[in-house]
Amino acid sequence: MKLDARLEGGTPAALGAAARDAEAWGLDGLWTHETQHDPFLPLALAAEHTRRLEMGTAIAVAFPRSPMVVAHTAWDLARWTGGRFLLGLGTQVRAHNERRFSVKWDAPGPRLREYVLALRAIWNCWQTGAPLKFEGRFYTHTLMTPFFNPGPLPNPRIPVWLAAVNPYLCRVAGEVADGLQVHPFHTARYIREAILPHMAEGARAAGRRREDVALGGSVFVVTGGDAGEMAAAAAAVREQIAFYASTKGYWPVLEVHGWQEVGQRLNRMAAAGRWGEMAALVSEEMLHEFAVVAPYADLASRLLARYRGLLDRAFLYLPFPEGLPRELWAALAAACHA
Repeated sequence: MKLDARLEGGTPAALGAAARDAEAWGLDGLWTHETQHDPFLPLALAAEHTRRLEMGTAIAVAFPRSPMVVAHTAWDLARWTGGRFLLGLGTQVRAHNERRFSVKWDAPGPRLREYVLALRAIWNCWQTGAPLKFEGRFYTHTLMTPFFNPGPLPNPRIPVWLAAVNPYLCRVAGEVADGLQVHPFHTARYIREAILPHMAEGARAAGRRREDVALGGSVFVVTGGDAGEMAAAAAAVREQIAFYASTKGYWPVLEVHGWQEVGQRLNRMAAAGRWGEMAALVSEEMLHEFAVVAPYADLASRLLARYRGLLDRAFLYLPFPEGLPRELWAALAAACHA
């Protein structure tokens, strides 16, 4: 299992230093998020300061960007990294598409599937010189002149990862993607019972094997060097779990465990603005299902006991590098590779 970390925020110097540290400490990859910052810009800095580390977006929101725009950005990052870039895409939810990004929300699953096919058609045009002729239900790309063609790459295969929670998108990932990004709001049981079967179904429909699609996920962690640090970490993770559980789009995860009523109560509390009270509804059982809970000394063994053989790569939902002591990052990477 590969061990990755989050790359976000900070100055250009700090981002470059974090990338160098991740590589030096034996980590396998760095992922950015589209929350408060652009997901692509930090990776250009990371590319300059590393030689081995893989890096990707987990995720970039697809629909506010034309496939052509993303194709160019990904092609440049693939060139600058020497083929180490992983393009992670997701749909986000309807409210953010319509009210934050001001873009149309229409059949997100089929649209994202077509988005991936459009990207690959554009990249094929640039790599082989074939005419660009992609005509779909949502996207049409039929014009590419030499002036706008960036030309071929030595490593032209850009892995596309898709974020997926619901069954349809899990099937889409199995059909057309190189990897599936599991949302941090997950449990190991949900991966086994909901994500993997639907992903395998999509892979079979496309004549692929389930093993052709890598599985990666961001992992909530409650850890610390003493009881006080553990308690503070647990409180913070409870707030994150409550936030996600209040959103209807994530309720399929709760349904696997019979926790729908908790999600409904949290949804009503969020609508009333009672954010500070919501974490109290996250029980000890829920905390241990959604997060790896362990002191520093036991973190590696607990992480591997839950995810080895289930995830191909995991990254901790912690800031890097300050989320853990330096020696622990290196020890975790070594344990995952053993």
